[in-house]
Amino acid sequence: MREVLDALLTGWQNGATAGLATVVRTFQSAPRPPGASMLVSADGTVAGSVSGGCVEGAVYELATQVAQDGVPVLVRYGISDDDAFAVGLTCGGILDVFVEPVSRATFALLEGVHKDVDAGRPVGVATVIEHPDAAWLGRHLVVRPNGFEGDLGSDRANHAIGDDTRGLLAAGRNTTLTYGPDGERRGEGMRLFFASYAPRPRLLVFGAIDFATALARLGSFLGYRVTVCDARGVFATAARFPGVDEIVVSWPDRYLREQIVGGLIDPRTVICVLTHDPKFDVPLLEAALHGPPVAYIGAMGSRRTHADRLERLRAVGVTDAELARLRSPIGLDLGSRTPEETAVSIAAEIISLQWGGSGVPLHTLVDAIHHDDLVNPAPPTDQAAPNGQKLIEV
Repeated sequence: MREVLDALLTGWQNGATAGLATVVRTFQSAPRPPGASMLVSADGTVAGSVSGGCVEGAVYELATQVAQDGVPVLVRYGISDDDAFAVGLTCGGILDVFVEPVSRATFALLEGVHKDVDAGRPVGVATVIEHPDAAWLGRHLVVRPNGFEGDLGSDRANHAIGDDTRGLLAAGRNTTLTYGPDGERRGEGMRLFFASYAPRPRLLVFGAIDFATALARLGSFLGYRVTVCDARGVFATAARFPGVDEIVVSWPDRYLREQIVGGLIDPRTVICVLTHDPKFDVPLLEAALHGPPVAYIGAMGSRRTHADRLERLRAVGVTDAELARLRSPIGLDLGSRTPEETAVSIAAEIISLQWGGSGVPLHTLVDAIHHDDLVNPAPPTDQAAPNGQKLIEV
């Protein structure tokens, strides 16, 4: 919902009802992950996507209908056996999509969710997508680190789900959860989708050089909160880095240590060291490699620079186990030459590590394209929802 939230709130504030379609479960080679959303506003305009184009037309019609009749629907879209170009996923994947009407009446807490997301505060939304009692469908519970608000239908369900989803919120995970009809943890009958809206992950770029300009721009495009840090104020300027979230003039290692002490570095943080100057690199990398786990630590430089850097880091007490966290020379082998091409190389390595990619051309592989461990390898055999709705496979 994050990508359609602004448009969704606009209609909500105007008293309109929109149709919101959300991917709640995927199987095999599905093109979009759980949490991907498509919004059909009251005036018919569209924002977002649930399949990258495969079933958007069918979802548009269904979301329009749901906005008009107010009845939530859970639908399954998969490849058509008769015609691969009929309404279905020609990639062979299968999507479960929950389509709900969204208005002040159906989601009174939406504005608060928007404020949290806009301010970078962690917030999650649990939505009932299956239940024996159709009146529960589409109800929401808004979850925050310190509690929850909303009503799914019973105090028992509210407290069980509010407690269980805080860990998912902390990890930034989107997933489905199964409970008994009244929130019994060992029961079946109710299924929810939990969408986590954690703050954007951070990209820390050290060294205000031309390669940093390209990487910062690409990092913003990929959804990172980008900080550029350099001790030289003449280079670390807004004119050279338009659009980044933060420009810091400070010694890099001092700034990083402050961020670590302040608890502002987490396992999603990406650290890219582009200075390739020992007086900056060594103390900075020492702080990074001694610091908490992060998603990526990369350092620019030639193989000779890298070898010299390793010796200097060992001399200040960095262990071989800690050095194994360092990606240097930085990036994948794409034959990059320009700053922009190098930025793509670095981003490609970050993405590959995040999702377990091999970095080799897809046409040489026979394995699944997507490497998300939250994606189920095969669909379940049961096709009927507990409330008697038929999951529609097309």
